[in-house]
Amino acid sequence: MLIYNSQMHKKQEFKPIEPGKVRMYVCGPTVYDQIHIGNARTFLCFDVIRRYLTYKGYAVTFAQNLTDVDDKIINRANEQGRTAAEVAEECSQAFIEQMHRFGILDPDIRPRATREIAAMQEMIQGLIDQGYAYAVPSGDVYFSVRSDTNYGIVSGRNVDELMSGARIEENEQKRDPLDFALWKAAKPGEPSWPSPWGNGRPGWHTECVAMIHRYLGVPIDIHGGGSDLIFPHHENETAQCMCNWHTPLANVWMHTGMLTIDGEKMSKSLGNFYTLKEVLDKYPADALRLLMLQTHYRSPLDFSFERLEGSVGTLDRLKSCVKNLRWAAKAAPEDGELNDADHELARAVREAQAEFTAQMDDDFNTAGGLAAIFGLVTAANTYLTKAGEDISTAATLRAADALEELSGVLGINLAADEEEGLPAELVDLAKKEAGYAGTSPEEAADALIEARAAARKAKNWAVADAIRDGITSLGLVLEDTAAGTRLTKKD
Repeated sequence: MLIYNSQMHKKQEFKPIEPGKVRMYVCGPTVYDQIHIGNARTFLCFDVIRRYLTYKGYAVTFAQNLTDVDDKIINRANEQGRTAAEVAEECSQAFIEQMHRFGILDPDIRPRATREIAAMQEMIQGLIDQGYAYAVPSGDVYFSVRSDTNYGIVSGRNVDELMSGARIEENEQKRDPLDFALWKAAKPGEPSWPSPWGNGRPGWHTECVAMIHRYLGVPIDIHGGGSDLIFPHHENETAQCMCNWHTPLANVWMHTGMLTIDGEKMSKSLGNFYTLKEVLDKYPADALRLLMLQTHYRSPLDFSFERLEGSVGTLDRLKSCVKNLRWAAKAAPEDGELNDADHELARAVREAQAEFTAQMDDDFNTAGGLAAIFGLVTAANTYLTKAGEDISTAATLRAADALEELSGVLGINLAADEEEGLPAELVDLAKKEAGYAGTSPEEAADALIEARAAARKAKNWAVADAIRDGITSLGLVLEDTAAGTRLTKKD
């Protein structure tokens, strides 16, 4: 399996630190509002990466934090006349809710910054003791960037070049403008915790690395996030780890591409800013997953509602194929000897499975994986059209299972929704129009379909129309498929 390591700028053969196990961390949100679809894309990509690693047999331990203390949270709380803790808790729950709606698996470990203060203070003190950090009279603590000879190892940036072009906070107490805050002294009305340097709160760059060390140990196998985090966040994370514990933070760094809207950067000022909640309130989660996964995770993704509408249609076609396969298997006569068409479908299943794995093994190429799924759908539909009544139960069920399995690795559910049984009134209709004498609604449906077909063949349109109208009045519809006619509930 090849994975693109952002630090090395190339694909590398993936070799976990401990055979068969993967420790993985992805930076979570700062919880001050609903997350936007750009954030959602990153979390989706790593959800699929996690799912695929599990599919390949790895025991994955996945951690993702919630940043529940930060300037953005404090500012939002002040705007609303609430406490920072109230805003953070409400937005944390909102984030988790939308992740569930989007089909994102819960992390194995979800630490919150406010509950990990002790671990952060311990790390900060270690950096001070080793000469990599310093406290100033105000109570702030800074990391000395130039003391780290490896600084720039993740982003590839040169320290001497950072002075130009980078946004650097002006602070007379800093020894160097490049130094960043590990601990921020308390300000009136802000949340704070006691520390050896005075009351305050952790800096953003401090949180993740301390939590990774506590819950996963260092180094970990994979550290992920959006490409906007490479510098300074991930650079500052690994600097603290290497200086305090003298080991890299992660063996593999992975970053997702940015999301644009109709070719433009997403921005509230442009009126093209969309939250995940807004989109999921109008469109199926699986359709949004399908749209996003048709672009490789490292590539920029251009989002549009026109493309999302197209994904809704694609999702319907995928689900219909599985539904038709399972219905055909149920309606098929008892299997005899497999014919050439059956063998061809079985071969298409094997080829799709092999191609899906090959594509996903190449740096999690979901676009290629989906292409393999689409190819199997085409083969299955061709089989159903050509086979007519000569359908193999085994072949169709195997194809349906494969489609559900491969799509499931991507977190896309193609299984038919649980439906209530056919209405009992079908029995009365079948007694009247088809001479049915039993009590089963399912058998009554078959009798009505056969009676209607016979009436149409005899050009007895009155009987055929009476059966059709009776079925329609019960909220059902006759659906003609390649494998025959069936009754389904109206959408």
